[in-house]
Amino acid sequence: MTHPLGSTPSKIIAVHLNYPGRAKERGRTPDHPSYFLKPPSSLAGTGEAVVRPDGCELMGFEGEIALVIGTRAARVRPEDGWSYVRWVTAANDAGVYDLRYADRGSNLRSKGADGFTPIGPRLLDAAELDPAALRLRTWVNGELVQDDTTDTLLFPFGHLIADLSRLVTLEPGDVILTGTPAGASVVSPGDVVEVEVTGGESTTGRLRTPITDGPPLAPWGAMPRADRAEREAAYGSAYVPGPVLDEDLAAGLRSVAVATLSARLRGRGLPHMSIDGVRPAVPGTRMAGVAHTLRYLPLREDLFERYGTGMNAQKRAIEELRPGHVLVMDARRDASAGTLGDILALRAQRRGAAGVVTDGAVRDSAAVAGLGLPVYAAGSHPSVLGRRHVPWDTGVPVACGGALVQPGDLIVGDDDGVVVVPPELAAELVADCREQERQERFIAGQVAAGESVDGLYPLGPAWRQAYENWCKGEAK
Repeated sequence: MTHPLGSTPSKIIAVHLNYPGRAKERGRTPDHPSYFLKPPSSLAGTGEAVVRPDGCELMGFEGEIALVIGTRAARVRPEDGWSYVRWVTAANDAGVYDLRYADRGSNLRSKGADGFTPIGPRLLDAAELDPAALRLRTWVNGELVQDDTTDTLLFPFGHLIADLSRLVTLEPGDVILTGTPAGASVVSPGDVVEVEVTGGESTTGRLRTPITDGPPLAPWGAMPRADRAEREAAYGSAYVPGPVLDEDLAAGLRSVAVATLSARLRGRGLPHMSIDGVRPAVPGTRMAGVAHTLRYLPLREDLFERYGTGMNAQKRAIEELRPGHVLVMDARRDASAGTLGDILALRAQRRGAAGVVTDGAVRDSAAVAGLGLPVYAAGSHPSVLGRRHVPWDTGVPVACGGALVQPGDLIVGDDDGVVVVPPELAAELVADCREQERQERFIAGQVAAGESVDGLYPLGPAWRQAYENWCKGEAK
C-alpha cells in the first residue's frame, strides 16, 4: 500500500514497551525506550488481510497509536517533539512469534512481513490533539481486549521523537509505532482485529484487519518454531501455562518417602543425589517438581551494584518460574545471609512454584513458613543477600547442598530432606519405591509381632512366600 500521505515512508520505527500495563505483563520496566525497525513494505490499509504463514501458530496482534512525522526532525528537544508530528492514526503491529528466534532483536521476519503493519483508516491532525489525552482500543471479533490512555505512558510521544532524533533523522512521512497496552495476544485465521484511536471528539474510526491463512514457506531459511517461552510471550496475560511436570508422576513422587528414593538411587549407582543440610520450613511438607536453578556467587562490593540490584538474577529466577517448578538456589552452603524472603516466596507461590530449595538461609522465616509453599533451607538469618551473596545467573547447572542439579532435574522433598531424581528414571523409581515400601510394611508387621530381623530385613528367601501371600490379602 502507499503511505497515507501519498508516498512511502523512509522508515517505520516501533517501540518495544511504553504502557505500564504491558511492562507489568512482561515483568520489566525499562529505564529508556528501545526500538526496532519495520520495513515500509509491511504497510497495509484497513480491510486488508494479515496473512499468517502456514506452519505458524502464534499470530500476534498489538493495537498501537501511530505517529506520522510532518517536519524533518534532527536533534530536537523533548518539549518540542510533538510539534514535529503531523498526523495520528491507528495501527496494528502484527507479527508471528514462531519466527522471532530467527532474528532475535531485529524482528525482521517475525514483524516485517508484507502487510504486517496495517494503519488507518483516518488521519487525525496532531495540532488539534492533546498527546497525553488519547485513547487506544482494540477489539477481536467484536470483543474489547485493549483499552488504555496516553496519560501514563512510560515515555511520552515528545520524548520518543527527541530520543530518536539524537542519532536518527526523522523524515516527513516516517511512522512511529508507540507501543501497545496490556491485552495483546494471539489471533487465528478467521478472526478480525479492529483498532481505534480517539482524542476529544476526533476518531480514526476502526482499523479493520481480518486474519487469513497463507501458503507454506519455502524450505530455505528459518522455519516456524514455537516453545513454551514464545507461547507465553505471544499470549501475554491470556497465557495459562501448563504444569512442567505431569501431575500423575508428581503425585507418585510425593507418595513415596525420600529415604526410599535415596536408597533406590543408591542401588542404581547414584549415591550422591541428596541435597544435604536443608530442612523444611514446616514439618510434614512434601514436595515434587522440576528444577529451575539460581546461582549466587560470593559478594564483591564493586560488582553488587551491577548484578545485585534492580531486576537481578534472583528476581528474574522468580519471574521465570512455571507451575510445577522448584526453584533450587546454590548459595555455596553459606547460611549467614538470606537468599529468600516473604515477598519473593509469595511471588513464587503465585507463579505456581512447587517449592523452593536453598542451601543458604531464609529471612522472614515465620512469614515464609506461613505461606504454605514448600521451602527447604539451611537455616534462617535476618540479613539480606548483599551481606554474602551476589545473584549471578539462572537456568544453569548448580551445586546445592553438595548435589549437582541441572535445570529439568526432578526435586523431591519430605521431612527427611531433599533428593535429586534424573527425570528419565522417575517412573521406574516410583514403582521400585512402592514395592520397597510394601515390603517394609510387611516386615514392620512381622517385627511388631515379635519376629527377628534375621533373614527378614531385608526380605530374604525364607520369607518370600509369606510376603506374597500377604500381598494377595492386602490387594483384596
